[in-house]
Amino acid sequence: MLQSDSASYCCCMTDQGTWERVDHYVEGKLLAPDATLDAASAAGTAAGLPAIAVSPMQGRLLELLARSIGARSVLEIGTLAGYSTIFLGRAVGAGGRVISLEFEPRHAQVARSSINAAGLDEVVEVRVGRALDLLPGLLDEGIGPFDLVFIDADKESNADYVDWAIRLAHPGSVIIVDNVVRGGAVADPNDPSSGARGNRRMFDLLEGNEKLDATAIQTVGSKGYDGFVFALVR
Repeated sequence: MLQSDSASYCCCMTDQGTWERVDHYVEGKLLAPDATLDAASAAGTAAGLPAIAVSPMQGRLLELLARSIGARSVLEIGTLAGYSTIFLGRAVGAGGRVISLEFEPRHAQVARSSINAAGLDEVVEVRVGRALDLLPGLLDEGIGPFDLVFIDADKESNADYVDWAIRLAHPGSVIIVDNVVRGGAVADPNDPSSGARGNRRMFDLLEGNEKLDATAIQTVGSKGYDGFVFALVR
């Protein structure tokens, strides 16, 4: 009975409009109004930044995951307008630390303004540059290890980012990689897009990796059909 009920629901809940309505419904039930986050989102839109930030529910998930493991040190690869960064900064709280790496100086400027408005300027540090150039510097400076690493940048480099995340983590650290399904393109070996190819290379790295235990979850919602990797460092 449960299987047949589930199948009947799946048949009628496969369109973007339904996913968005459900997202708005659960946001209204589970998230309190948040002027700071609304302002951060609006600032990104006003500055013409791409509309690719995590959704409110996804941001809340990041915050809860960080809190659930007691994270005090977080590395974020891909700041954009700082929307997800604010969730992570709130999770670590006063005395915690979030380092966020952003390639575009203009994005970083917008993000810093919103992070400061959120009262997190003493918690969050945004570093500007190519992440693969900045990550070795974190190791050289002795920063870390990080309790949680959130990767949400160019998908072509996801395998390299995961490799660096492992180096900058400790046993028990959590690594989350966003946008790994790409509307199903990741499972199509003939899909030529750089994002799909980059994520397939990342899954090749994860396959049989003795340093990680990992899973991948497909998601639908206001951001469409995608998914994320959740990995635990052994």
